[in-house]
Amino acid sequence: MVRSAGGPNTGHTIVLPEGPVVLHLLACGVLRHHVTGISGPGMVLQPMKLEDEILDLERRGLLRGEVMISDRAHVLLPLHEIEDAWQDDLRAARAPGAQLGTTRRGNGPAYQDRVGRWGIRMGDLARPAVVRERLELLYAVKAHLPNLPPIDQLAAQLGEVGARLAPYIRTTEPILWDAAARGDEILLEGAQSTLLDVDFGTYPYVSSSHPTSAGAMVGSGLPPTELDAVIGVAKAYCTRVGTGPFPTEDSGERGEFLRRVGGERGATTGRPRRTGWLDLVLLRYAARLNGFTSLAITKADVLGGQDRVPVCVQYVLPDGTTTRDAASLDATALGKVQPVYEQLDGWPEVHERLKERIRREGASVLPSSLRRFLDFITRETGVPVEYLGYGAGRDETVWMGPPTPPGQSRSLTAWPG
Repeated sequence: MVRSAGGPNTGHTIVLPEGPVVLHLLACGVLRHHVTGISGPGMVLQPMKLEDEILDLERRGLLRGEVMISDRAHVLLPLHEIEDAWQDDLRAARAPGAQLGTTRRGNGPAYQDRVGRWGIRMGDLARPAVVRERLELLYAVKAHLPNLPPIDQLAAQLGEVGARLAPYIRTTEPILWDAAARGDEILLEGAQSTLLDVDFGTYPYVSSSHPTSAGAMVGSGLPPTELDAVIGVAKAYCTRVGTGPFPTEDSGERGEFLRRVGGERGATTGRPRRTGWLDLVLLRYAARLNGFTSLAITKADVLGGQDRVPVCVQYVLPDGTTTRDAASLDATALGKVQPVYEQLDGWPEVHERLKERIRREGASVLPSSLRRFLDFITRETGVPVEYLGYGAGRDETVWMGPPTPPGQSRSLTAWPG
């Protein structure tokens, strides 16, 4: 399993029998026996936090798979965290509407230094002279930042943590190539969402990486010819953290209901997420951009017990025309559209008895109105719903049936966030 993008700004919550686990820098595969979890070359990794995450799982007895860290992944430094906060404060001071509301975990500046060729890579941590040279360059470039840690202290800290992480740091591309040649199953784990892609998202209210299926290939080192399926993951409603356009946002009581019942707080910052209704205009856009072969719809249980469920099917533009295609809308234009909703029948509350029946008998016992909701999504997007999440537990996802002819190989799957 390969995590291909992002860093400490992205928290992935996994609910295990032992309790919830939030991973920021490790691939979720490390929680399973006989699975290798790779933090890939497209990531930016804070070494001290990475070590803490590994040690925390070891203490809890949850580090069951093998950990591998790409030697090409870039190092996110404490000075990147300082720079992240400084940049967003500067935006707010100059133009309050320009503030991005970043997590202040340093991702943007770390990716900036990667592209600017100032960066330190995880493989460099074994070469103290290289680390020292790069740090001196970085400190010269970032002399305007306040409260930078002493360079000698940071160089020593990186050397120490690098030595402890050395057993995990590998050149991971040949390992993946060999696994693909053997026919092993490889899962590419997405981070964040299509609308946060630095090129194709709601720029500038985006991340600094490529959380798309194409980005997953670049961020893993696997060639696109190895890709067999792309599963798009979407909630039965919509959420967003931070600033930026959100056409279907509900700021009223129903939006607060979604936030409360869905537990919608950022796994990294704890900030309450903005909530709203499923936006099929944006989901169609994501499906075309990523080439989804199927969908996984999650959190259907949150909407259980609602009489009607609003679903956005098109936008009304400022000139009065309508569109079902978001491809030509930038962040400014997207912030001015009015959503047009289809009101679908709600489904009963997903109580424990129903969950047990689904676990035992499968998708055939889903309420008919919920099945119609999923069929509507399929008709509107052209992408079949293959999985449905009806609870937070690991065993509360049901397979809806094959989206492709039986027997078709699926050795490699990408999951854009």
